[in-house]
Amino acid sequence: MATGKIYQDLLTRKQKGNSGFAVLVDPDKVSPSEMKYLAELCNDAGVDYLLMGGSLLLSHELDACIQRFKAESQIPVILFPGSPAQVTPYADALLYLSLISGRNPDLLIGQHVVSAPLVKASGLEVISTGYMVVDGGAATTVSYMSNSAPLPANKPEIALCTAWAGEMQGKHILYMDAGSGAQNPISEEMIHKVASHTQIPLFVGGGIQTPEKVYANCQAGATVVVVGNAIEKDPMLIRDLAQASKGSGVAVK
Repeated sequence: MATGKIYQDLLTRKQKGNSGFAVLVDPDKVSPSEMKYLAELCNDAGVDYLLMGGSLLLSHELDACIQRFKAESQIPVILFPGSPAQVTPYADALLYLSLISGRNPDLLIGQHVVSAPLVKASGLEVISTGYMVVDGGAATTVSYMSNSAPLPANKPEIALCTAWAGEMQGKHILYMDAGSGAQNPISEEMIHKVASHTQIPLFVGGGIQTPEKVYANCQAGATVVVVGNAIEKDPMLIRDLAQASKGSGVAVK
């Protein structure tokens, strides 16, 4: 079991039922100069984690973006890599993703073998992650790049069995993702099914646009709710989304 500071924080959240909020930043879509403003917004809003990563990484400014953010904020930076090239010692931790919802051996273990020396030398806190892509109603980059079909959105029992398999294999956390810009975010039913029958922290992301959806996901059992695309469009949403993860600022029906 992982023993790093960030993982212990995640495990405590899971055990106490205290949800967190993470902002996902694609380094291909921001410049290092924009990270100061983003850090200020995240600090003011009480964001718990910053996730950094993208599917392709064309800009080669990952290191600079992280360094600029960390110069302005104490919020932990966690890598959410789309490839072995997205490993840098400037972050605090790494989600070491295995695509357990797919059948592509390269994303189950192949790329991990390639990246192992770099990851080992990085000094990062490594968090083994069972990554589960769920059908969000539209083709996503991750499905295309992985050459794998997503989990059916209306089959929570399949998601649970996949999560169980990851947990019993020793994954430290689970990450259910409908993909960037998903038309349909993951249902509360599926989140609750997985969260209530597993003991490890659960990240949920993809297609989340509103504070109400953040709040609903937290109520369903998500340990951390991740939002990226909506914040790219309107960074001022960060405060309302972060507050919703703490159960404030949302009218409870």
